[in-house]
Amino acid sequence: MASSVSAAAKAAAAFAHKVQKELAAPAQRRAGLTRRTKPCSVRAVASPARALSSTGSVKSAMTMTEKILARASERAALEPGENVWVDVDVLMTHDVCGPGAFDIFKKEFGEDARVWDREKLVVIPDHYIFTSDGRAKRNVDILRDFCAEQNIKYFYDIKDLSDFRANPDYKGVCHIALAQEGHCRPGEVLLGTDSHTCNAGAFGQFATGIGNTDAGFVLGTGKALLKVPPTIRFILDGEMPPYLLAKDLILQIIGEISVSGATYKSMEFVGSTVESLTMEERMTLCNMVIEAGGKNGVVPADETTFKYLEGKTSVDYEPVYSDAQARFFSDYRFDVSKLEPVVAKPHSPDNRAPARECKDVKIDRVYIGSCTGGKTEDFLAAAKVFLASGKKVKVPTFLVPATQKVWLDIYSLPVPGSGGKTCSQIFEEAGCDTPASPNCGACLGGPRDTYARMNEPTVCVSTTNRNFPGRMGHKEGQIYLASPYTAAASALTGYVTDPRDFLM
Repeated sequence: MASSVSAAAKAAAAFAHKVQKELAAPAQRRAGLTRRTKPCSVRAVASPARALSSTGSVKSAMTMTEKILARASERAALEPGENVWVDVDVLMTHDVCGPGAFDIFKKEFGEDARVWDREKLVVIPDHYIFTSDGRAKRNVDILRDFCAEQNIKYFYDIKDLSDFRANPDYKGVCHIALAQEGHCRPGEVLLGTDSHTCNAGAFGQFATGIGNTDAGFVLGTGKALLKVPPTIRFILDGEMPPYLLAKDLILQIIGEISVSGATYKSMEFVGSTVESLTMEERMTLCNMVIEAGGKNGVVPADETTFKYLEGKTSVDYEPVYSDAQARFFSDYRFDVSKLEPVVAKPHSPDNRAPARECKDVKIDRVYIGSCTGGKTEDFLAAAKVFLASGKKVKVPTFLVPATQKVWLDIYSLPVPGSGGKTCSQIFEEAGCDTPASPNCGACLGGPRDTYARMNEPTVCVSTTNRNFPGRMGHKEGQIYLASPYTAAASALTGYVTDPRDFLM
């Protein structure tokens, strides 16, 4: 047994050495694929005269996802189904998966091994933070020890749990922090040990979740083996009604194609409606492609993208766009002007129903937060409904900002049409709970003392992303996924409520 284990270890080490030699290849071999375009000059690529699906730097007709993976694998062209080794631009991990990935890295590459690039690993504690659970705390300690040992540049640590504001490095939910801190860039490959890493596809990059074993290999080599996915194109046109949000759009899509409708496929979002969305709303759209089985979601980068990135990154990036002749697995078209607010009923994200048809469903609580529904614009949307009603909530309403920046925005940004009131003031007047410390919170249950965890079999309207049994705590709890508009409207009535009752 010992000899076979030793032989396996030697084989793994030999293969790792071979891959690392590839990474050290002469510069001229990679010259045709380096990112030369600077943010200041990238604007010409997405000029108004450009058609939605124009070519990028690769000449063969390909989709955005195919082009990104082709460049990352040093291939002139790729087709769906091919397996390729790609160079990883950013690897993200957090307190739940980081310890496991680090352990695998050390077992396979050696106790004294160094990560492939200390500036391309981003470590973000965010899941089980504000808890007395000893094992959860130990996970964060493991992150801290590893990052100190490896001199990791981007470790967003938290030490003082009594007041998150005493931790300037602490950010909060990883997917929103990645965007706010400038780690998401068009044309790049971003992998993370979390299924909602697809959130970053909003920036026109390939972003997907991977397991701890794959992450351990990336830590040592900077490479990952990926199968090129076919692309489903979702064309969303029409003016967005004032009572709809991106959460309604993605729930509509998932309800249309089912939770397995995009299994191992790229979901590309285009059309006039998508172009009109803010970056945070595009994130919501891409965030939940995994709930349809998607490998990744992607939105073409444009002026909205470039403006968001201004001042956030100094790294050069080069966007790519699907060719007009690119082959798509299928197309879905939606006239957004004709859609209405929807929810996903228990216990599946594709159990779609119009909110108005669930008006007799009595609820016990409302939860506004997570990477899907805890961004600044999500809270502004909820505040808009509370402001329009002038009433108090009838059920406990929990507010969990995604990041420190979101928390600050809640207390500082004036809500349009409020006469200068902030979200926090409107929430207080409406009788909501005080906004909590930024983290993943009860989105995935967590230890029993997690804020707003469903410890009883209650009914909750939530802006989160999954409603499987036990997802937010109790196995018999019922979760209705909804937009911040619908969540706020439901809090005011104590029933699942169409936000048009307050916004029209």
